[in-house]
Amino acid sequence: MSDGTLYDKVWDRHKVTELPTGQDQLFVGLHLVHEVTSPQAFGMLRERDTPVAFPERTHATVDHIVPTGNRDRPFADDAAETMMAELEENVRDAGIEFSDPDSGNQGIVHVIGPEQGLTQPGMTIVCGDSHTSTHGAFGALAFGIGTSQIRDVLATGCVAMEKQKVRKIEVTGELGDHVTAKDVILTIIRKLGTDGGVGYVYEYAGEAIEDLGMEGRMSICNMSIEGGARAGYVNPDETTYEWLRETDAFADDPERFAELRSYWESIASDDDAEYDDVVTIDGSEIEPTVTWGTTPGQGVGVTEPIPAPEDLPADKQDTARRAQKHMGVEPGETMEGYEIDVAFLGSCTNARLKDLREAAAFVTGREVDDDVRAMVVPGSQRVQRAAEAEGLDEVFTEAGFEWREPGCSMCLGMNDDQLQGDEASASSSNRNFVGRQGSKDGRTVLMSPTMVAAAAVTGEVTDVREMEEVVSV
Repeated sequence: MSDGTLYDKVWDRHKVTELPTGQDQLFVGLHLVHEVTSPQAFGMLRERDTPVAFPERTHATVDHIVPTGNRDRPFADDAAETMMAELEENVRDAGIEFSDPDSGNQGIVHVIGPEQGLTQPGMTIVCGDSHTSTHGAFGALAFGIGTSQIRDVLATGCVAMEKQKVRKIEVTGELGDHVTAKDVILTIIRKLGTDGGVGYVYEYAGEAIEDLGMEGRMSICNMSIEGGARAGYVNPDETTYEWLRETDAFADDPERFAELRSYWESIASDDDAEYDDVVTIDGSEIEPTVTWGTTPGQGVGVTEPIPAPEDLPADKQDTARRAQKHMGVEPGETMEGYEIDVAFLGSCTNARLKDLREAAAFVTGREVDDDVRAMVVPGSQRVQRAAEAEGLDEVFTEAGFEWREPGCSMCLGMNDDQLQGDEASASSSNRNFVGRQGSKDGRTVLMSPTMVAAAAVTGEVTDVREMEEVVSV
């Protein structure tokens, strides 16, 4: 088993005891809740007259069902209004801080945690959402949990888990022009498979990872779960500390920042740490990557041919045939020129300010294709305000994009923003399984924000490297 890694150190420091099941009981440093997976958990506590053990370690927001258009209350969707009202009651009764739409701090749970400084290195973080792995970008152990575990964390401040193995994924070299973190993680999943990480957590390392800003690291850790890993993380470094220094938690308290920094540095993986597996990927060989199928692992470089099912491992062939039929693609073709109907720029993977800036650089002075419905959904109200202060909203709306309110939006079919019929979507989100974006006939092509921008203005999947960047970011 691994030894001396960040995962081992943080796990050991939060372990309370070993349970009769063989699992470890871990103390939770931060519990994030939203409106969809928490109502039943709060209800179970209420039935037992059990209070929330550590309300100060819990933070709530609304993101999955909240409208990104008209937000007048009550919401037009009865189910959304019911969940919103129940969350409001639950957090009020428990004394939990709530980033609601009136606070100016609302947003996708995995965006607001990092931007407010709630997410910190060396923490254990849980949330009733699979993409909680995002927070590992800060050197935290972050896990998605189910409703019964949410109940347990609310009641005890602890969660029961089995320790995993650690795989180090080194992405070496320098990324090429307009190759982003999204391309890196799609490449990793393509190479290792959607089930390749089962039983592991992923430690991302190497020059290409170290050169990324926090936004890029979050995008990579976000999609660890799509590769089957229980979590993913990056060791904290100067890039991490510079982000944290400016957050709410530390901007007015430099002494606390300095005190915690010594702890953060101590939990990084040792130079001689032992790993259960090591994988090396040459970052210089990665090109803008898109999916051709119905899993994040069915990806390909934008100029590479779509694989023939018979050339894939035997257990992947039937899935590939079904995916190619659903997507309407043929082996040997490339995804360049694949016509799209919808361009979606948003989600917890790619809706931060840097993502919007980079996409806007290819939108300025251009117009969305006449046959494309395009939308931008900022990841949080803070991102929204910052983007509007820079005029990015005007760049997008003048090009023909809809500029919407923060939320999960079209990442999943749980709100009004959904595909219709067999529409094809160029999406900066994280999942592309059948029905994910609201229509069982809809087709989703995952890609980076800049690739979404390129597809929006051309009406088809386009190699962003062939487009002139209008504004340098």
